[in-house]
Amino acid sequence: MQITTYYKNAATNHSTDETSPLIPLLRGEGNDVFTTTLNPILLSLGPITIRWYGLFLAIGVTLAILIIAKLFKERKYSVDLALNFGIWLTIGGLAGARLGEILFYEPIYYFSHPLEIIFINHGGLSSHGMAIGLLVTFFWFTKTKSPLGEGRPVVAGRSVLSWKKILDILIIPVPLLAAFIRIGNFFNSEIVGKPTGLPWGVKFPLYEINPASRHPSQLYESLISLSLFISIYFIYKKYSPKLPQLFLTNLFLLLYFSSRFLIEFLKADYQTSLGLTMGQLLSVPFIIFSIFWFVKIKFRQDKTY
Repeated sequence: MQITTYYKNAATNHSTDETSPLIPLLRGEGNDVFTTTLNPILLSLGPITIRWYGLFLAIGVTLAILIIAKLFKERKYSVDLALNFGIWLTIGGLAGARLGEILFYEPIYYFSHPLEIIFINHGGLSSHGMAIGLLVTFFWFTKTKSPLGEGRPVVAGRSVLSWKKILDILIIPVPLLAAFIRIGNFFNSEIVGKPTGLPWGVKFPLYEINPASRHPSQLYESLISLSLFISIYFIYKKYSPKLPQLFLTNLFLLLYFSSRFLIEFLKADYQTSLGLTMGQLLSVPFIIFSIFWFVKIKFRQDKTY
């Protein structure tokens, strides 16, 4: 099935229909596979360009902060603290994700085009870099700007919250954000999969001149991330009083990076000299750490909520 996309005010190399809305319209034309002609640019107004990737990123960040604020309020924690966390983690997470993309994946390109480093709305965020950025920012914030500790009830007349409890809450919307980012990758025709003969294969003309039918690996990861969010949120709501602290954090690390490791086998060839992709190599430490944590709590009871 051929999918043709129409945009109002789209770039001239894409089909347009002045009567159509800005939201893409999809039309089937009877071919065996899907072809995406999605324009990465949603809207251009003079010097201002709004990309689909930037829109999905903004939606993901906004939803993540709103969910954190909601969960904090339910626990009777400070909503202001939740918003502060949300703002700082957004900054730290995006900075880490961008640096990860630059250093781990495309250092030659970005050092040759330094201005592209600041345009995160063009795409190019590393989930591994984001994880590192989130963790570094979290521990920096807890040390300098928030009343978090090991759970002691009162220090200097104010309550001290356990950083472990807070981290288990903050991790919940992260896979939801990851799901929106991967949809943005799909609209950018990047991080494509290997060629496939499966009926849901997608051709990406913006990725290659003679497009082959490929795994829509971005959508695979988006669906997996969305499933992880739903699962972790359900576990939190139903079982959180009985769970050891950091259970949800390590569950996310184990499931997300294990699935990422497996999905990498379906992505286009980005193998390193070791026979694995950079994404797989970067996933291994997170997987090992989380497995070690689960093995440890099996033999040693951690603090409970």
